Amino acid sequence: MGLFDYEFMRNAFAAATIVAIVAGAIGYFLVLRGETFAGHALSHVGFSGATGAVLLGISPLVGLVAFTIAAALGISLVGEKAHRDVAIGLVLTVSLGLGLLFLHFYTAYAGMATNLLFGNVLGISQQTVWVLLGMAVVTLAGLAFISRPLLFASLQPELAEARGIATGRLSALFMVIVALATAQAIQIVGVLLVFALMVAPAATALRLTHRVATGVALAIGFAVGIAWISLLLAYFTDWPTSFWITALGGLAYALSRLPAWLSSRRTTA
Repeated sequence: MGLFDYEFMRNAFAAATIVAIVAGAIGYFLVLRGETFAGHALSHVGFSGATGAVLLGISPLVGLVAFTIAAALGISLVGEKAHRDVAIGLVLTVSLGLGLLFLHFYTAYAGMATNLLFGNVLGISQQTVWVLLGMAVVTLAGLAFISRPLLFASLQPELAEARGIATGRLSALFMVIVALATAQAIQIVGVLLVFALMVAPAATALRLTHRVATGVALAIGFAVGIAWISLLLAYFTDWPTSFWITALGGLAYALSRLPAWLSSRRTTA
């Protein structure tokens, strides 16, 4: 039988493609704004939301999305009064504590916890693919709506404020968009490895070009390519897909730094 004769592989490729496109686009702005720690924190918040949802007898995805959006708004609001890293750290630690508490009360779902932590793209249903597609449309539409002022505020924050752009509100909207993207990425790579799909392709693209449109396109291309190759390698080696995504993401970024490293070596030689 061929690779795409299996329904789980068709679903996996469809879901990975959808999520990779979103992760590449959102990740570019996340890295550009220096807010990758926020994305990392939101992924851990999603773990608490999913486990809490199971306790209430509802879909883990519902809790995951609700918690990440609430945390994104919390980070934005608290971060206006305190140092942003402090706000993110507080949200991260509280969410991890809640996640452990929820697991303590519902230990029967240890398998679900493993999938949330490390991802299980090969177990995604066709219904989940459609849900991810709907979320992707909303997420990308939101990013397109705020992309111009967001880029301006990211590169020239003081000038953007002087021009009357509400940077605080813009930051909150972007954090909500990041929350939605994080919730989708967790379905593929899990809570602990969201960085691999959202940050590595975007960071690689930023190393290769300073043009925004080209950078976003490259980030999306790298993310999709990494997702596809990882699924193929997982199919033929029986190694976890998430491992291949993290390995290829790290390799791509390392290769993007290679020319600069070789140039510095020649200069010092």
